[in-house]
Amino acid sequence: MSTARRRDTGPELALRRALHAAGLRYRVAYPVPGQRRRTIDVAFTRLRLAVFVDGCFWHGCPEHGTVPRSNAAWWRTKISANQARDRDTDRVLSAFGWSVLRFWEHAPASEAAAIVRDLVRLLRPGLPVYVPASDADALIEEWCRRSHVAGGGADEC
Repeated sequence: MSTARRRDTGPELALRRALHAAGLRYRVAYPVPGQRRRTIDVAFTRLRLAVFVDGCFWHGCPEHGTVPRSNAAWWRTKISANQARDRDTDRVLSAFGWSVLRFWEHAPASEAAAIVRDLVRLLRPGLPVYVPASDADALIEEWCRRSHVAGGGADEC
């Protein structure tokens, strides 16, 4: 476990490159308010938008998550604790007025970046919004469908 990267993973770097190419600027490994040992992968501080890229193994992806055969009970407990910490982090951020986006590491970086870009354009005043107001609900529904918000998906939006 000590050699597992906490930040700058391949999927995280791919997302950050795509966001930067789209002209977005952000903070990396930004501390969660009130939880200094926890960090946000990509933070848009003025918009209070937190973006996380969750690893399939460590966060228990329903599609790709696996549990090792050796010491399986310990690993199930570990992954469950990671999921509980994710939900708690989402709760803490929401209490501080932040919006939270979570993507699995297997999500294409270009699709994740497009969702983040569209949401930033909706939240940021003064920038041209390329989504007509009538399509805003559809955009939010698509965001909920593709992202993994607080341990679930579209059911919790």
